[in-house]
Amino acid sequence: MKNAAMQGKVVLITGATAGIGRVTARELADAGATVVLAARSKEKAEATREWISRGTGNSSVDLIIGDLSVQSHVRSIAEQVISRYGGLDVLVNNAGGFFQRRTESADGIEMTFALNHLAPYLLTNLLLDALKKKSPARVVTVSSDAHTRATMNFDDLQGRARYRGWGAYGQSKLANLLFTYELARRLQGSGITANALHPGFVASEFAKNNGTGMRLAMSIAHRLGAISVDEGARTSVYLATSKDVQDASGKYFVKCRQAASSAASHDNGAALRLWEISARMTGLATGDSDA
Repeated sequence: MKNAAMQGKVVLITGATAGIGRVTARELADAGATVVLAARSKEKAEATREWISRGTGNSSVDLIIGDLSVQSHVRSIAEQVISRYGGLDVLVNNAGGFFQRRTESADGIEMTFALNHLAPYLLTNLLLDALKKKSPARVVTVSSDAHTRATMNFDDLQGRARYRGWGAYGQSKLANLLFTYELARRLQGSGITANALHPGFVASEFAKNNGTGMRLAMSIAHRLGAISVDEGARTSVYLATSKDVQDASGKYFVKCRQAASSAASHDNGAALRLWEISARMTGLATGDSDA
């Protein structure tokens, strides 16, 4: 391990078996944290655990298997974290995806909205008590500059009338920011901070699940100007660990610096509306959330 800056801290990272999530997990383990990997594939999760432990000398790498697009799995992940650790110091909402064609989750929800927004919304709310137990604690959510071209289509959030893959993706990343800012408002005085980030255009496996054409297009785009996954993970690691941002909350970061997000992301009315819709869609309107 490089240092022990995160010694004794428990960190949960979603989407931790590939791309910037994998590197973020490695760097936090290298800083001494107990790292919990939430992943869909047990095989990939076990390979990632071995890679992290071998590279860092930190054997405190735990696995929780679940599909974050499925709400019962999200609930199971939260329950297992609470059962095993009681408290949580850092939650990194990293998992996300791009879907060129409209598809639905096992819960019958459009997949982009289910995975990119509802999953972190539900997981974060279910883990709030665990985060409060370890206060000061942090929630870090990976958004994207794709949010700058998006608006929330509350009349058709799930793209039933018209679906465009990049439009749905941008809307989900805007939702990440609206969620983060509203969460930060609700958590004022709790000792929990909530921030979001744009990792940059990263040469990863992102969007390559959409067929040969998309794989080729992304490969070409990567060669023309993408940054490495190590570079892409830096802001996530910074927000999870740095003392410089221990009091920052409700902020958006790019390249480890606070940045301006779109005007639409600061629409408090839209944030509240999205929160209430999300609560109903995840069953939290019945009282699971105390945020």
